[in-house]
Amino acid sequence: MKDDLDKYISRRKTRDAKFAERFESGYQELKIGVLLRQARENAGITQEDLARRTKTAKSAISRLENHAEDVRLSTIERVAHALGKNLVIQLVKA
Repeated sequence: MKDDLDKYISRRKTRDAKFAERFESGYQELKIGVLLRQARENAGITQEDLARRTKTAKSAISRLENHAEDVRLSTIERVAHALGKNLVIQLVKA
């Protein structure tokens, strides 16, 4: 099933430049949210606990973990520090 999805995405990207662009940016946003959720879960704290530590609402933490679109680096850094982590940004060859 994953192979079929990968094939579909690959074909669609080659035919539709707009889809390809949006897919990549959407994937990166999803990845940020997943990384933050995994870090929170590995730290053994709830969204409520993290919201308290970062002085924000639980709904903001949920939004960040589920669709981190246009999130500020300062927000990610604040969450990372609340989880006992440092934020590292790396530029890699495209």
